[in-house]
Order: sequence, then structure tokens, then C-alpha cells
Amino acid sequence: HAADDPPEGKYTVRLSAYHLGLLFAILAACGFAAKAIFAKMAYRYGVDGVTLVTMRLLLVIPLLLFFRLFQRRVTQPLSRQDKGWLILLGLLGSYLTSLFDSLGLETVSASVERMILCLYPTMTVLLSAWLTHTPISRPTRNALLLSYSGMVLVLVPDLQSAQAQWQGVLFILASTMTYAVYLTLSPPVIQRVGSMRFTELALSVSAGAMLLHFALTRPSSLLLSQPAQVWGYGVAMALFSTVLPLYALSAAMVRIGAGKSAIIGSLGPILTIIMSMQLLDEWLTPLQWCGVVLVLFGIWQVGKRRH
Repeated sequence: HAADDPPEGKYTVRLSAYHLGLLFAILAACGFAAKAIFAKMAYRYGVDGVTLVTMRLLLVIPLLLFFRLFQRRVTQPLSRQDKGWLILLGLLGSYLTSLFDSLGLETVSASVERMILCLYPTMTVLLSAWLTHTPISRPTRNALLLSYSGMVLVLVPDLQSAQAQWQGVLFILASTMTYAVYLTLSPPVIQRVGSMRFTELALSVSAGAMLLHFALTRPSSLLLSQPAQVWGYGVAMALFSTVLPLYALSAAMVRIGAGKSAIIGSLGPILTIIMSMQLLDEWLTPLQWCGVVLVLFGIWQVGKRRH
């Protein structure tokens, strides 16, 4: 049997690559989870959501260019069809999703925001079923019902008296829906273009759209007059919650696959809740924690059924 065993060095490389993939996936989950925390901290200095997301996306572009310096790629020219899809998906996936999310975070807690956003797999299932005219199986329907019932438990305590929070929740729901549409439409384009190239180009489109939005709705002096603390949180959101997690997630999927990466990524809401408790003094009631468990279990069931 010894002759059938892999060489020790080869086994060690495989083992280390697997654990490195797990580490990349965890780092990506932590980075994405921290975005709402950075945003809530920046809002303490009076910045509005449109200005903050403009700062974040503008800072993303030089970071992407910097990371591209260390990559050697031979890329094929994009077809006119793919250019059109990239513009549409860039507007949906980063511009509208980020804009609605930032506006919602002005009034909604980071914990509740992350719980609503994590419903995107359920919305993707519903959109796919609608577009393909495919009936949803009973187990999947039960999982969807479980997720949305849990979300009611999460939201009700926070929404009993604050109309501003209702508006924020609607913005976060709009962000989740645009992201679900983006995920539903993007796979064929990603397959043709490549995942990282697609992500970089879509982010560039969204940054351009956000800059135009800001120029039409805000004076340029508003961007330049923000205090150093807000710019610091903008850099943190761009680097630690956008660019680095994207590359880390891509590296994780290469080493451990998309399935395991998604499972680790599903820890994001819990990470956000823990960080918000420690850094923002946001606390969930026992009823809300029950809702969190129902939401995450329902989403896990939906993901299991899809695979």
C-alpha cells in the first residue's frame, strides 16, 4: 500500500493549499461583513450615503489598477454584446446595489442591514424560477417561508415606531433585489469574460456612474470638505471591504471551490452582528436572535437545494 500513497511533499502542498483557501475565504467573509461597520462609523461625522459610496467607489479604481500591475493576463477584446452587458450589470451590481445599501444604512442598524442583504440567494431562486418558468419545489418553498418568517422576527422590534427605519429597510430591500438580479444575469457574461476581469470592469462602470450621480446631485466641494476620518473609513471600505475581499474570494474558490467558499461566506451576517455589538453597541433581542437562526437555516436549505 505504501507504493499507492502520494509522496509526502505532494501531500503537504495539497494540504497547505486547502488551508490557504480556507483562510482566504474567511478573510473575504470578514472584509465583506465589515463594510456596514465602516459605513456606520463614517456616518457619525455627518457624511451622507451618496457622498460616502462615491468616495468608496472612486478609491476602488486606483486600488484595482495597482493590483493589476502584479498580474500577467492575456485578454481577448470584448464583443459589443459583452460591453453592453458589462454596462448594465455594472449599473445593477455595484452602482444601484451600493447606493441603495448606503442610503438604507443611514437609518438601519448594521446587523439588520446584513440580515436583509443575506436574503439575496432566496430572491435569486425566485427570479430564476420566474425567468425560466420553472416551478419551485416544496422543500425550497418551505425554506423560503422559513427565511422570510425569520426576517419578520428580526425586523418587527426595530420598526414598531420609526418611519425613517421603514424607509431604510425599503432601501436595503431594493439593494438586495438589484443584487439578486445581477447574480441571475451575470453568469453567462462571467463565463465569457472571466470572473476577475468581469468584476474589475463592472466596478469601473459603477464608479463612473456614481461619480456622474454625485456631480448631478451634490457640489464637488462636499466631497473635498469631508474630514480625514471619513476619508479614512472610505479607504477602509474600498480596500478591506471591496478590493481585497474580491481577490481573496477568487483565490479561495480556486483552492477550495465555490461551494465551500459560499458556505464560509454565509457566516458574514454573524460576523457583522458580532462586530456591531462590539464597535457600534448594537444589540439584538432574543426574539431577533431566533429570527437570525431561522433566516440563516432557511438560506442554508435553499443553497443546499440549488446544489
